[in-house]
Amino acid sequence: MPHTNTSSRADKGYVGHEVLAGVLQIRDDRLQVMLWQRAQEPDVHRWSLPGGRLADTEDVESSIRRQLAEKVDVHKLSHVEQLSVFSKPDRLPGRRVVATAFLGLVPSDTDPAMPADTAWHPVDALPPTAFDHELIVLAARDRLRAKLSYTNIGFALAPVEFTVSELRRIYSAALGYQVAATNLQRVLSRRGVLEPTGRTLPAGPAGGRPPALFQFTSRDLQVTDPFAVFRPPT
Repeated sequence: MPHTNTSSRADKGYVGHEVLAGVLQIRDDRLQVMLWQRAQEPDVHRWSLPGGRLADTEDVESSIRRQLAEKVDVHKLSHVEQLSVFSKPDRLPGRRVVATAFLGLVPSDTDPAMPADTAWHPVDALPPTAFDHELIVLAARDRLRAKLSYTNIGFALAPVEFTVSELRRIYSAALGYQVAATNLQRVLSRRGVLEPTGRTLPAGPAGGRPPALFQFTSRDLQVTDPFAVFRPPT
């Protein structure tokens, strides 16, 4: 019987599978993404999304959660969802690899511990990125912006309690334009996703009314207005 060379499976016709995460957070009033710097070729020194190979025993979501915990010390995301599959044959050099990408969100008052080769970068000022990772980052940004219009996903960016002014800064940073605080409060309250806690912060040095604290009525993702769209001011 002729010998069959099974190694050809690794060279031709076999598609690898990796999982990647666009982890976003509002930091310093800007929407930022977590990236790590590659230490070897290909694309050495370029910045990459965290993730890696899908293990034989994992589904894609458990894999990305494991890799975020192991590689960049992100143990708990306030929200995670599958973003898209990126499958262009030439997206990586060498053997073909398909990527399942996720959107992950971290609240603005959380500061995950990260290794020295990992850092936050503003989405609107990305460094040179590896492979198609800039495309994935922008897809994650666009998904977040769309969902801010018709869901309560703002809960995943905000602290548990916040002032309307703080929430306005978070929405403005995520959407990429300034949002009016009074309009934001009115819209979210009308949709039933925002409620006062009954607590306030101390008044500032100039006195005046102490800022009221609010919270989201649910910290689970809900569609609140399927046809709503936040639009930049004209």
